[in-house]
Amino acid sequence: MRFPEEVPTLTDGVVTLRAHTPGDAPGSFEQCQDPLSQQWTTVPVPYSMADAEEFVGSIIPAGWREDRDWAFAVDAVDPSTAADDGAAPVRYAGTISLRPESAGRAEIAYGSHPWCRGRGVMERALRLLLAWGFDTQKVRTVVWRANKGNWASRKLAWRLGFSFDGTIRSFLPQRGELLDAWVGTLLAGEDRAPRSPWYDVPTLRGERVVLRAHRDEDAERIRQACTNPETRRWLSLPDPYTLHSALDYLEMRREAHATGRGLSWAVADPRSDQLLASVALHDLKPGEDAEVGYWTHPAARGRGVMTEAVGLVLRHAFVDQEDGGLGLARLQVLHA
Repeated sequence: MRFPEEVPTLTDGVVTLRAHTPGDAPGSFEQCQDPLSQQWTTVPVPYSMADAEEFVGSIIPAGWREDRDWAFAVDAVDPSTAADDGAAPVRYAGTISLRPESAGRAEIAYGSHPWCRGRGVMERALRLLLAWGFDTQKVRTVVWRANKGNWASRKLAWRLGFSFDGTIRSFLPQRGELLDAWVGTLLAGEDRAPRSPWYDVPTLRGERVVLRAHRDEDAERIRQACTNPETRRWLSLPDPYTLHSALDYLEMRREAHATGRGLSWAVADPRSDQLLASVALHDLKPGEDAEVGYWTHPAARGRGVMTEAVGLVLRHAFVDQEDGGLGLARLQVLHA
């Protein structure tokens, strides 16, 4: 396609996709200083203004002319910079692409400027892009790939209706390395809506404990608990149980949330936020049932920590969905 003459402008009234211009270089430069952009994309590090000018002035136009990268600049209103009269300026919000791979197939790619994250801008932009790709370009299959661990990218793909088809080992190149890749697909005619639940971890507060999402900073306390002889007596755990084992445990919890198979909480001290225990709902069937599982750090045993924590989880599990709970009908707990 001729650039920029044949690049369409697509809009839903809130977000607009358009051809890049030289004026997008400062926005691209700002975006690529962001640590998350550097972590999850292949942008050069360090990223200079010259890199940004080459990106919008040479790389993007060449992709259109050679029919290998249909890349759009994303514009969106930034309400945080509204003037006194309430008028808010339109700002550069990132770049999204469809990259043709063969007849009927294309890869989707996206990167957002930090200012617009968490506002639904990229989801709106990608819905416009997918509609154009399927309806105008007659793409039949769109593939999504991301470095393993890029949960923000995966959740956005989930919202758009992409399947999650697993992990490809050592597949995506990034600065001289081959990283494990997540992959999913969306077909023309499929609903652009989630295929399964994705559980966000709600914070549950009691008198002695706070139940919150696990964090990587909890790994050392998990390692301590899972090397304790009493814990090991009753649970099937890796041997030896290392800090890496604890990080794997946290990743499995996130995977269960993302696939709708379970929901886990870190049980924390309300004053220090130190991890005291862990409690989870396993094999969760929406609207039906789940299994309760739990363990306690040895330093927190005998204080009623788990009694209160499980009580909070039971209440959340049985409260109706319209009232903020899970609306389950039955729970079970199994013991050795």
